[in-house]
Amino acid sequence: MRENVSWVSEFVLMGLSSDKHIQAGLFVLFGATYLLTLLGNGLIVILIALDPRLHLPMYFFLCHLSVVDICYTSSGVPQMLAHFLMERKTISFALCGTQLFFALTLGGTEFLLLAAMAYDRYVAVCDPLRYTVVMSPRLCMVLAGVSWLVGVVNSAVETAVTMRLPTCGHNVLNHVACETLALVRLACVDITLNQVVILASSVVVLLVPCCLVSLSYAHIVAAILKIRSTQGRRKAFETCASHLTVVSMSYGMALFTYMQPRSTASAEQDKVVVLFYAVVTPMLNPLIYSLRNKDVKAALSRVLMKNFESKD
Repeated sequence: MRENVSWVSEFVLMGLSSDKHIQAGLFVLFGATYLLTLLGNGLIVILIALDPRLHLPMYFFLCHLSVVDICYTSSGVPQMLAHFLMERKTISFALCGTQLFFALTLGGTEFLLLAAMAYDRYVAVCDPLRYTVVMSPRLCMVLAGVSWLVGVVNSAVETAVTMRLPTCGHNVLNHVACETLALVRLACVDITLNQVVILASSVVVLLVPCCLVSLSYAHIVAAILKIRSTQGRRKAFETCASHLTVVSMSYGMALFTYMQPRSTASAEQDKVVVLFYAVVTPMLNPLIYSLRNKDVKAALSRVLMKNFESKD
């Protein structure tokens, strides 16, 4: 007998653990991480806005990246924290679709922004004399705008084809949040279109930007090797070190996850990936950029000194 093709009004999330003690520990851990993420990224945005010396293309993109991280982690972590305190972890169909849309938008935008930042570093190292001319405010706004636009359009398409899938009454998601692959697993109809869209999405917001980043750094490495002085090489490398660290961390995990055969993927692995991008990466990004960036540390010192002097 054919199953009744229907949609559900809500989903039940299995989460990470059903043990109350473990959930309490995770609540404290993720809660502290979330606060650090908001504090770190918020501080980066404030510093860039207040310090004129940071009104440069590199920090323009970094500001956008920090905003993305704040929004991305806020799209899922507060709900995750609330679910740690609940016996039954449910999310409505509408809220699930909304969460999926914002997560995909912000995730895609971040990958594209990292590619724009790689181009900025390429110009800074390979064509320093024309840097201010090439990386004009207009070009920076165009690159940032395209990153956001492509992220939104890509997310809208993927969310639409994902949320249209009937689940025949099945509503238990083996996940911590509404995520594409977890929702597709519940479908009781043909998912060929979804597989095509997921592949196309991975190419647009992951593979193409990754190739552009790789090409930029290939030119950067070639340019650095041509510098004769050790001090010159070190200075050139330091201008890219923070960005390269974030790129390696972000693209490395994504490529490992989405470019492997679907048959080898698992629900537990998907949970790890979502937690990595929603919790770990947004917290580490401001630490990486502040600890390894002299300009950001100097800006923080100036702001703190100014506040200290105003109190006196």
